[in-house]
Amino acid sequence: MLLAIDVGNTETVVGLFADTLDDPDESTGPRDGSEPVGLTHHWRLSTVSERTADEHALLLTQLLDLDGLSIEDTITGIAVTSSVPSVTAHLRQMASRWFNVPHLVLEPGVKSGMPILYDNPKEVGADRIANAVGAHDLFGGPCVVVDLGTATTFDAISEKGEYLGGAITPGVAISLDALFAHAAALRRVELVEPRSVIGKSTVESIQSGSLYGFAAQVDGLCRRFIGELGESTVVATGGLSELIAPFSDEIEYVEPWLTLHGLRIIFSRNVASGALRSDR
Repeated sequence: MLLAIDVGNTETVVGLFADTLDDPDESTGPRDGSEPVGLTHHWRLSTVSERTADEHALLLTQLLDLDGLSIEDTITGIAVTSSVPSVTAHLRQMASRWFNVPHLVLEPGVKSGMPILYDNPKEVGADRIANAVGAHDLFGGPCVVVDLGTATTFDAISEKGEYLGGAITPGVAISLDALFAHAAALRRVELVEPRSVIGKSTVESIQSGSLYGFAAQVDGLCRRFIGELGESTVVATGGLSELIAPFSDEIEYVEPWLTLHGLRIIFSRNVASGALRSDR
């Protein structure tokens, strides 16, 4: 089984896939927002940059043990995408020290199977490439991926399956952190739908501005993307996607495991091409 790990600045998502794809270039076709084919287990953890390689191995062993799985008998491959350099290094060390299986860290130089039409392809975050590969496999193109995490990223994929570029904005959480840090009279609130768009209290005003405001930002940028791409599928992912998507007019699908799905495809393509050695 493939252990896929997506490390974000705030959260780390871990998924276990039943096997690698028989044909990594055969699309699984449009989907309805359900879990990717083959995803049998998944966990969402806090990202801790100080966690060592040995601590990562211990944590993963314990997670699988909770579901009655032996890490030695279960894991046949490891694929990692990470936005945190220190965690990337520790996971690379973990895979080399504790696992005698093929492993891939998605980074510049790794073949994704998708042309990257960026001025400098090395600047594109690995998670954005995995999202683009996963979205094109599930929905085809043109497609817009909205990843609502620490930052909110927008990525455009062409009809031919090319990564065209995108946009980056501050995410919901860090925007609110800045608001509370610089406005002494405002306090943190639970982000739930208020009674109306026009808030009748400070709490409701913050809720309205956060939920409807960020949804409007998503819709506005997606419409501008579609204006250049033509009719496109809009899919959201990331830890805050399920919070914001219900208030967006443009988001059609929510795929919480999109990054893992794309990572799985890229791993399979590299195994198939011989770039990774498969011993088991």
